[in-house]
Amino acid sequence: MRVLVTGGAGYIGSHVAALLHERGDRVRVVDNLSKGHPLAVRGLELIQADLRRPEEVEAALAGGPWDAVIHLAGSSLVGESVANPALYYENNVVAGYHLLEAVRRHQIPYVVFSSTAAVYGEPERVPIVEEEPANPTNPYGATKLAFEGMLRWYEEAYGVRWVSLRYFNVAGADPDRGLGEDHRPETHLIPILLEVALGQRPSFQIYGDDYPTPDGTCIRDYIHVLDLAEAHLLALDHLARGGPSRIYNLGNGAGFSVREVYEAAVRVTGRPIPLEVGPRRPGDPPVLVASAERARRELGWVPRRPSVEAMIESAWRWRLAHPQGYPAPSHGKPDSPATPAAPPLPEGLARRQETKPDGRYLIYYEFPGKESAGPGEGGEEGEGHV
Repeated sequence: MRVLVTGGAGYIGSHVAALLHERGDRVRVVDNLSKGHPLAVRGLELIQADLRRPEEVEAALAGGPWDAVIHLAGSSLVGESVANPALYYENNVVAGYHLLEAVRRHQIPYVVFSSTAAVYGEPERVPIVEEEPANPTNPYGATKLAFEGMLRWYEEAYGVRWVSLRYFNVAGADPDRGLGEDHRPETHLIPILLEVALGQRPSFQIYGDDYPTPDGTCIRDYIHVLDLAEAHLLALDHLARGGPSRIYNLGNGAGFSVREVYEAAVRVTGRPIPLEVGPRRPGDPPVLVASAERARRELGWVPRRPSVEAMIESAWRWRLAHPQGYPAPSHGKPDSPATPAAPPLPEGLARRQETKPDGRYLIYYEFPGKESAGPGEGGEEGEGHV
């Protein structure tokens, strides 16, 4: 298949793109590189484009036809979304609209959307099933839910079939392929634990140890990034077989407490991780765990790396090899990603490349007489997703 992966230079997207490429699909990564890393998609076709700008989206889709879009680009931090909801509506809804309009114009039949279980808010039932009412409690979840609504109506009107994957916490790495998690700044629990183990942070903090759980700390669902990437491929195959549009929850179904994850990190790294216990954070539910029974039954998806130790071990191996994360690409040196070949452009659209002093390369698309659009906010979740 010919597949576009938006946000494909980010944490989850790079793992998805690698698996697609290895099984023989033609992959084009589309990323504005505000969060993604060119070295995470070395050897793949990479187009730098901002989905908020329709002309850049159009240029990124040139050279088709395309069979599918796997959409992982977007903003994905809950706290940031509350402080700056405008950014999230721009990156997750406005940009999503421009992408779906391009999908419609180019008659791309399938979209796999990397969504979030944050659409459920604070659910009444745990484990969370897909029938649970969606009631997001922050703009991040609300904007992801808004895009899911767009998908439903684009199918109704234009025949675009879709799958939306909802999940909570993603962890782990694929050190054998040189892929790992590198957010700047880092906000995710397991990478923070590993930074403490490496001496890059002074301590790890647990927010509240008086919850109604066995050890008093919050319980959350975790999924290995490779299991999540495999789910995206299975969702794509489901659509290609003629399967209906569908929402699927992904998760282990049991969850791990914050203290259990902390203790596993100490065991795996073999290093001391200083611990502090602070007060609860407002709005943190005691338990958030998703039921993945529908995905197991209909997609044949089974998480093959369910233990938190396996997630931490793979992330630790990658972090030991990359203690500072992905290095900045050095233009003209052997480890630099190849500048992607420019695809055929629509009539009247020009392509311009600029190399910055720090070695980054930026690609702009412009129509004569219009100002060129540089890179903007966005990128993958991640987890999310973007």
